[in-house]
Amino acid sequence: MRGDAKSMTVLSPRSAAEAVKTYAKVPTALPLAGGTDLMVGWNLGQLNGRAVLDLSRVAEWRRIKVVGDGVDLGSLVTHAQIQAHPVLRKRFPLLVAACATVGAAQIQNRGTIGGNIANASPAGDTFPALAVYEATVRVIGPNGRRAVPMSEIFAGVKKTTLKPGELIEAVFLPFPDQTPTRGVFRKVGTRAAQAISKTMFAGLIWTAKNGELADARLAFGSLAPTVKRLYAVEGFLRGRRLTDVSIAAAAELMTNDVSPIDDIRSTREYRLIVSRNLLIAFLKGEVK
Repeated sequence: MRGDAKSMTVLSPRSAAEAVKTYAKVPTALPLAGGTDLMVGWNLGQLNGRAVLDLSRVAEWRRIKVVGDGVDLGSLVTHAQIQAHPVLRKRFPLLVAACATVGAAQIQNRGTIGGNIANASPAGDTFPALAVYEATVRVIGPNGRRAVPMSEIFAGVKKTTLKPGELIEAVFLPFPDQTPTRGVFRKVGTRAAQAISKTMFAGLIWTAKNGELADARLAFGSLAPTVKRLYAVEGFLRGRRLTDVSIAAAAELMTNDVSPIDDIRSTREYRLIVSRNLLIAFLKGEVK
């Protein structure tokens, strides 16, 4: 049975403060950002008469702001806006590349960065890039504002660490202290476009003048209930040269950080093999 628009209660705050106040009054309401997932549920009759908190009129959450130490993305900024922004294209190309893989053009023009995070899908396309850029999610609620590191925002499949009454108002991307030597985002799906991922990888490395690896940030999506940074691999690689031996050893450490899952889209074995190959190819400079 499809949803009935006439019977749906839609709440439309016009400011962040009003959004928080309205949400507190109707805590069972479903926050609506881009609606690319929520409207699917509505069409299937899965909202069960719940009110919708339509955030689309909160203009302050639609802006991209370049500040001294990074870029602030309002939670209602779309994937298409991110792709078109010159500073993001130059300084955060992995996020731009990730946004280009989110469904078709219609979804990219409608779907939002805040909605993507709040939906908390294990296959969220932007999450590995946000993880390696060490983004911070800024939230607002009845008790004020707080900042949540990207590494702490997810609690499991379709679950976040947001407290009752909190809404995502922005995502902050800090500028890296130094330009990475190499960076890449890769998504592996059943087909070349408009596919839900089997695995996703984002990687950044910084190489010192002596040839040793100064730093590495590596993350996979779709391998676990939430996005995973490869902290054990990163720690092993720092201070080492990227040789065949060190790269092979790093790949073996992957399972210290991730434990791939079996699901309808792929098997654990396939995910692990492909993900190891992606990591090795990136560290060898064979994928750019």
